[in-house]
Amino acid sequence: MPNIKSAKKRVKVIAAKTMHNKAVKSNLRTVLKKADIACTEKADNSEAAIRLAMKKVDQAAAKNIIHKNAAARKKSQLAKKLNSAKA
Repeated sequence: MPNIKSAKKRVKVIAAKTMHNKAVKSNLRTVLKKADIACTEKADNSEAAIRLAMKKVDQAAAKNIIHKNAAARKKSQLAKKLNSAKA
C-alpha cells in the first residue's frame, strides 16, 4: 500500500475507473451479442439492434475503452451481418 496521500488517491481513482470501464465493456459485449442474435434470427428489430451496437462501439472508442481500429473492425462486422440478414 502507498504511504503518500496522492498515491493513495490514485489507487482509489484507478479502481473506480477500472470498475467503470469493466461495466462499459460488459454492456458492449451484451449489446453486440444481442445484435448478432437478432441478425441470425432475421428479427424485425435487427436494424435497430445493429444501430444501437454501432453507437455503443463508437462511444467505447471515444472514451478509449477499446481501440479505434477494434471499433472500426466491429462496426464493419456488424454491417456485414446486417447486409447478409437483409439478403
